[in-house]
Amino acid sequence: MTVDGQLNGTPMDADVVVVGAGPVGLALALDLARRGIYARVLERGSGTFEGSRAKGVQPRTLEVFDDLGIAADARAAGGPYPPMGLHIGPFTKTWQMQHPAPAAAATPYPDILLLPQYATTALLHRAVLAQGGTVEFGVTAEQITQHEDAATVTTGDGRLLHARFVVGADGGGSTVRKAIGAAFEGRTDEADRMIIADARVDGLAPDRWHVWPRTGSRTLAACPLPGSDLFQLMITIRPDDPADLTEEALAALLKRRAGRSLRLHGLTWASVFRPNIRLADRYRNGRLLIAGDAAHVHTPAGAQGLNTGIQDAYNLGWKLQQVLAGAPDSLLDTYQGERRPVAAKVLGRSTELYAGLKQPRARALTRGDEERQLGLSYFGGPLAPADAASTAALHPGDRAPDAPLPDGGRIFDLYRGPHFTALAFGTRAGEALASLHWPAAGTPLHRHTLLTATTASTSTPDAASLLTAYGITDDTLILVRPDGYIAHIHRPGTPTPPGAGLTETLRRLTPAPPAA
Repeated sequence: MTVDGQLNGTPMDADVVVVGAGPVGLALALDLARRGIYARVLERGSGTFEGSRAKGVQPRTLEVFDDLGIAADARAAGGPYPPMGLHIGPFTKTWQMQHPAPAAAATPYPDILLLPQYATTALLHRAVLAQGGTVEFGVTAEQITQHEDAATVTTGDGRLLHARFVVGADGGGSTVRKAIGAAFEGRTDEADRMIIADARVDGLAPDRWHVWPRTGSRTLAACPLPGSDLFQLMITIRPDDPADLTEEALAALLKRRAGRSLRLHGLTWASVFRPNIRLADRYRNGRLLIAGDAAHVHTPAGAQGLNTGIQDAYNLGWKLQQVLAGAPDSLLDTYQGERRPVAAKVLGRSTELYAGLKQPRARALTRGDEERQLGLSYFGGPLAPADAASTAALHPGDRAPDAPLPDGGRIFDLYRGPHFTALAFGTRAGEALASLHWPAAGTPLHRHTLLTATTASTSTPDAASLLTAYGITDDTLILVRPDGYIAHIHRPGTPTPPGAGLTETLRRLTPAPPAA
């Protein structure tokens, strides 16, 4: 991978500098690396994060992992969410906190995966290294400035790194967000505190997520972590309670709260959590962008924060590639336009679920379809106008669902990789696909004519299922973005609203306007 360009005669050190090597920064670095974009990742810590903290990987994020090539490893390292057991005196009420996914989920990964954050981070780090990337540990970004053609990062050891763009995935105290000048609107509840710790607990069955409800903010929970003999402990404490994170203190606290003979030992990580609910008022300023916790901070309820951040990175990676290749700079403005409304919606949902933790009843603790993030759409956003053509099932901006292919395999097999995908249904759509001009620079296009007929009643079962999943009722050409969302729907012979045609879509997305 090479970097072109100079700043005042000084060569570029990277196409992109990513500040922060958590799951979000590593996911972005991995996506950029497979696109041939040279990214330098700076991490202030001495190594990858060692705690469990965020531990739920939602179905949509598993689809992202599939595209990035790590879904199989993630599923091997994780496991299903265990049933929850509510201990009330001598009795235990057991139920499944996660509702099973509906049959129409149209995804190979319908259910949430229990995977502690340290395992997610390790998987992504290994994948970055396998793509030839590196992470510079123990390096801080002290100052960030931007110029007309580049941005400069001053590191804690006195170096100056020049790059086309800088992306902050550096958490709630983000240095990059401060350089952008973005307000971080919201609140931190200093009175609501929780100790989170990873440790072994003798005498506790690993077959369920244990909860001991107590009044007065003294609830205790213990979730078994897959691939280990550890539990993640969540211990709520009052504002005036001491937050002693030593193994001895936590062992004594566990016995007092659980009221039974349990032995805590082998503590590997502990932290005090305060619920933060914040959203940056902007995600971009010129060559500086933010993602993940640097842009939005959630409560832990519903397993939304890490997943939303990784999908930020997935939205941003291909847009950076296109702009670096010559696409309109305005394409990067659509990153905020698409992702900030999603974060605002998810913040509201996770806040609602967190409030339910204070009254631990089965109904308040149950999770379902909304948390899976499969229904999130960019329809009506900057790249998917509300008046654009649609099918009977899908609009531009919607997630492209999985479905069987007529000749075997799945449609997700066609999407896997850092490319756009064009699908033709019907003869006229196939002709339109063959004549579609695509620029040589930037993200490539893969073309597939899937069916020559669009009548479900005369199709094979797999073909009929595909037509139904995509709402195809007549000849249709569908352009799918590299992040798996529909960029455009073209129906030959159907009038196109002004400004919403395929040519206009390509002008917004690609490095150069295509030929007529």
